[in-house]
Amino acid sequence: MSSQIIPVEPFDYVVFGGSGDLAERKLLPALYHRQIEGQFSEPTRVIGASRSALSHEEYRKFAEAALKEHLKKGEYDEAEVKKFCARLFYVSVDAKTDAGWDQLKKILDEGKDRVRAFYLAVAPGIFGDISQKIHDHKLITKQTRIVVEKPIGRDLASALQLNDTIGKVFKEEQIFRIDHYLGKETVQNLMALRFANALYEPLWNADHIDHVQITVAESVGLEGRAGYYDTAGALRDMVQNHILQLLCLTAMEIPSSMDSEAVRDEKLKVLRALKPIDASNVEQSTVRGQYRAGASAGGPVKGYLDELEGGVSNTETFVAIKAEIGNWRWAGVPFYIRTGKRLAGRMSEIVITFKPIPHNIFDQAAGRIVANQLVIRLQPDEGVKQSLMIKDPGPGGMRLRNVSLDMSFASAFNVRNPDAYERLLMDVVRSNQTLFMRRDEVEAAWKWVDPILKGWEEAGQQVQGYTAGTWGPSQAIALIERDGRTWHDDI
Repeated sequence: MSSQIIPVEPFDYVVFGGSGDLAERKLLPALYHRQIEGQFSEPTRVIGASRSALSHEEYRKFAEAALKEHLKKGEYDEAEVKKFCARLFYVSVDAKTDAGWDQLKKILDEGKDRVRAFYLAVAPGIFGDISQKIHDHKLITKQTRIVVEKPIGRDLASALQLNDTIGKVFKEEQIFRIDHYLGKETVQNLMALRFANALYEPLWNADHIDHVQITVAESVGLEGRAGYYDTAGALRDMVQNHILQLLCLTAMEIPSSMDSEAVRDEKLKVLRALKPIDASNVEQSTVRGQYRAGASAGGPVKGYLDELEGGVSNTETFVAIKAEIGNWRWAGVPFYIRTGKRLAGRMSEIVITFKPIPHNIFDQAAGRIVANQLVIRLQPDEGVKQSLMIKDPGPGGMRLRNVSLDMSFASAFNVRNPDAYERLLMDVVRSNQTLFMRRDEVEAAWKWVDPILKGWEEAGQQVQGYTAGTWGPSQAIALIERDGRTWHDDI
């Protein structure tokens, strides 16, 4: 059965930061693909907005150049690009003053009855200013939504303030806090695996699962983000949002339905059940690392401090955590999570390791029995692997071998794998909040992360150096191996 594309209502997408990096690399290509797939109803428009002084035609040329650079081979179609650019408009606006807002209102008033989405692809520091201007210039309709990118604060206090600021203007059901990891096909397939099959859910608990690993590894360094990253670090940048969301989807109870509130209620319960990590146990439960000079992608690379141009910093570019969930389903099951930059490869995956068989009936000559694992690969090669023990073919007695049932999305479905933003941008138009973070989720995540940050400070926990191109500091290996387990590093 082939998938069916269901068109969405006509909409106006206003992208603040419309000439910025995110719009260039992700948002414009994603919207272009949705047009090609026939998901737009007419009339639909995309309106870029930023302080840059550009005409409509100059913005269309910017978009055309962005598509030429960022689309994959064979995806650039002259006729479709021309059609896409014809729906693009641009307004120069200032978040701090009234400059340009009347012009934006004039354009939007042409489509009063359409879905109206404001995407804030800008620094969080001006989320509040833009929200207030949208309100002051009467741009909010019953069909309006607002999309905000991470980071939602840098701690609980700032997250509360940011949520309050946006919440004064928009209702909670209008606010879409985007985490692009949740738009990945494999992440959504995690729910399908668990809740659409009789095979896994009866085993998805402490009786049958030994431990869970979640890894989000990057091979790149700062990539021009030194200013932001050195004030954030790996815990704020990746764990508080992406990784905790993956943990929630892995560990949550079965929701009553796929209704957005039912799913997010169960995710919230997981966040609230996470056992605290603070100054009393932070050194036993976490590892902080910072990459040094080494090799990556076949060549030498600088260390973190060198990329900061001689700076001094105790910011972590790597973090590993042993987390535990205090409920009946997961009692005693550790969740090992790690993320970092300049690691041995680019990889995001969830590994479920099941408990060993209770009794081995085979003799030693048959070989060692390896515990079953379910590996859910998010990137770069999206797919699912289930390892099983089987008999090695041929005569000569019983010899056991560990093999994988391997399902690659690319080969199994022979279709283009859509970028996560494509799904999420259309979910905003559909007003489907399932894959977006609710306010109480964001705040619950910070309530768990804040004591870790404070614990590091109180304990004076320093970053441990690791060579670029490796899997992080040796202390991260010790974190899991002292429990008799090991990291899954199959790239």
